[in-house]
Amino acid sequence: MPLGQIFLELGLVIVVLALVGRAAGRLGITPIPLYLLSGIALGAVMHLSDAPEEFIHIGAEIGAVLLLFVLGLEYTSQELRDNLRANRLVGLLDLALNVTPGVLAGWLLGLPLMGCVLLGGVTYLTSSGIASKVLSDLGRLGNRETPVILAVCVIEDVVMALYLPVVAALLIGGTLVAVGVNLLIALSAFGAAFYCALRYGPQLSRLLNVPSDETLLLGVLGLVLVVAGIADQLKVSAAIGAFLVGIALSGDVAHRARRQVEPLRDLFAAVFFVFFGLQLDVATVPGVLLPATLLAVITAATKFLVGWTGAARAGVQTRGRIRAGATLIPRGEFSILIAGLGLGIAPTLGPLAAVYVLITAVIGPVLARLDAPLARWLDRARPPVRRAS
Repeated sequence: MPLGQIFLELGLVIVVLALVGRAAGRLGITPIPLYLLSGIALGAVMHLSDAPEEFIHIGAEIGAVLLLFVLGLEYTSQELRDNLRANRLVGLLDLALNVTPGVLAGWLLGLPLMGCVLLGGVTYLTSSGIASKVLSDLGRLGNRETPVILAVCVIEDVVMALYLPVVAALLIGGTLVAVGVNLLIALSAFGAAFYCALRYGPQLSRLLNVPSDETLLLGVLGLVLVVAGIADQLKVSAAIGAFLVGIALSGDVAHRARRQVEPLRDLFAAVFFVFFGLQLDVATVPGVLLPATLLAVITAATKFLVGWTGAARAGVQTRGRIRAGATLIPRGEFSILIAGLGLGIAPTLGPLAAVYVLITAVIGPVLARLDAPLARWLDRARPPVRRAS
């Protein structure tokens, strides 16, 4: 394929993203919903060649990894440990409220048992990539509700370390021994990464903290991609692997790494979101639009309740509770991956998950931006407190 054509197609996509980002800035909203809709529009009016599409696919994966790495830089290992311990019950509530609707929807749609289990996974997982982008765009990384959002996302990925190996082995007809081995590998990998991030973070920070900004960028970016790749090979989320690298870095090196990586994060994050839209086959939308919309509305409410409850337990006021609930609504890359596992047994699962993810990815960022008017509405809707005479 001519190099000029590759540049032309990629350049067109990036120019569209620039225009969309500018429009979002004028509107005062996060550009995520507009990026997603732009991807659908580009997919409908133009057909990308194989090379540009492959580049965008890889760029999207890098975007998810960098989003979580930069988010990890905001927290110390002790803060993460305390945060996970404090939000265990919220994690259990999340599991109960957000797996159940997917399983029931699969049963009502006539999916086989494994299809129902997979749809439960689709509805369970918040997109940590979208959540971190919303927090960054709206300047909320230091807010009191943000640790709750972070804890829910990390707990979900721990659950996925159990869920994915078991489901994958059952789909290919694996034995109990194979399931057990896959599960042990995934849990061991997550535990080892978590331990190393907590135990050897200071040594790693000193090793990477070189005077040259260029060398620092290359060292940090290389380490993040290596850890993400190993995590993915071991059936642990690549993004969570990158997040743990961010947790491990502290002090001056964390500040310098954030400054160096943020421009790359912004570029690849935009590619990450537009890739969702490009993946959606518009012809499949009418057949799954109604069930996907109903499922999105129901699980937006259940996920909102999880964020609201977690923030309330942390002593956060109404606006912060709304922000926590809304930020947790979007589902994303992992939901698409889970649906892809079941295409052989339930062909409708892929289109259903794609439309569902798109709807939640639009609802969440929009509601997160409307925290102030929603808080005022809730305050007016509450019955007045009667004072004892």
